[in-house]
Amino acid sequence: MANVMWAGRFSKQVDAEVNAFNSSIAFDGRMYRHDIQGSIAHAEMLGSCGIISEEDSLAIIGGLKDILGDIDSGALRLDPNAEDIHMFIEAELTKRLGSVGKRLHTARSRNDQVAVDLRLYLRDEIAGIRALVCELAAALIKTAKEHTETIMPGYTHLQRAQPITFAHHLMAYVWMLLRDIGRLDDAVKRMNYCPLGSGALAGTTYRTNRRQTSDLLGFTAPMPNSLDGVADRDYCVELCCALSLLMTHLSRFSEEIIMWCSWEFKFIELDDAFATGSSIMPQKKNPDVTELIRGKTGRVNGDLVTLLTMMKGLPLAYNKDMQEDKEAIFDAVDNVKLCIRTFIPMLTTMRVIRENMRSAAAKGFINATDCADYLVKKGMPFRDAYKITGTLVAQCISEGLTLESLPLEKYRALSELFDEDVYDAISLDTCVRERKSEGGPSPEAVKAQIAQAEQILGELA
Repeated sequence: MANVMWAGRFSKQVDAEVNAFNSSIAFDGRMYRHDIQGSIAHAEMLGSCGIISEEDSLAIIGGLKDILGDIDSGALRLDPNAEDIHMFIEAELTKRLGSVGKRLHTARSRNDQVAVDLRLYLRDEIAGIRALVCELAAALIKTAKEHTETIMPGYTHLQRAQPITFAHHLMAYVWMLLRDIGRLDDAVKRMNYCPLGSGALAGTTYRTNRRQTSDLLGFTAPMPNSLDGVADRDYCVELCCALSLLMTHLSRFSEEIIMWCSWEFKFIELDDAFATGSSIMPQKKNPDVTELIRGKTGRVNGDLVTLLTMMKGLPLAYNKDMQEDKEAIFDAVDNVKLCIRTFIPMLTTMRVIRENMRSAAAKGFINATDCADYLVKKGMPFRDAYKITGTLVAQCISEGLTLESLPLEKYRALSELFDEDVYDAISLDTCVRERKSEGGPSPEAVKAQIAQAEQILGELA
């Protein structure tokens, strides 16, 4: 038992299977940098408070920096047989410094050590994800600028509904992403409190300075309650909620890209670098990237359910169940980053087939609302105008016509308010151009949206 930090209480070696089951270094090893960062701050505080000597404090800090450099360079490899990253680094420090290294864990528990490491790690990961979301939003805005007059059908219930522009459609996702950035920022605000100094659950009898370690690590303040300090995983759940919603947005967009790539739509074509073929059907070009993003959304949602289920029945304070937080939140973080990194170049290299979008918009009577509005603007109550327009659509369907090709006398047979100007009122260009209401699809309104989004994104970046 000599090589186990907590060996004193036990008279037997841990069963090999239990040891493997208990070990977490296979997944928490990625936090080595943050573990060392937290330990350096703790050692500095111990020295400045006189809990250990300044000489020992400096030696520990130097030893930790050396270990960090060796891990970064590959000179020191993580031991897969170690219980976790925290014990591995402390054991390596003790190996190098002897009894001085054993002083590092004074006034600290693995419970508050793990808690601070995870917050530090996720804080950095959020910054990386946030930058990727900003990049994706910027790519969408750039594409939208090129398509403020590219007319396409807008849909409800997957039925052609009203004419919009491709830029207007893309900007809907920009606003979703901007909200995602806000949620990530909110998660950081609540995450950014320091649990270090909470001890196992009840603080410590040493005269520590928790404000010092909190400041050294860039936290807003120490966590006010030591039980909450070691038992809280709200920040993991909240972050995973934000990531799950972000993935939902990517998944919705992916679903549309999958449809748009099909021959039934053919609104866009993905670059060959972001599609795959079939092993048996030589004509196939499959949007596998978007299908995988759609699938990985379920995986991230599963990570969220894992975290919620893990925490729902835990009494205060720390319980070993909480070791399961890392694999779930790490998986969510990894998959979100992977999906966005793939999505951005796929988006910027896709070809937009304008003529197919416009052709689809010309079918399906998506200018029917504009026909009704034409009558309303001439004084007819909307419900009467709605009924007349519906009758006209039914007549067009039975005669194989469109509202644009229906003769004027057919219009006038239902209302004398119709005149030659009805054809201009129901043209696709007019339908889109006149939808100038704030947030609407007219080129003018979309350009205003783009300017507003660019300003917000500039402030967020």
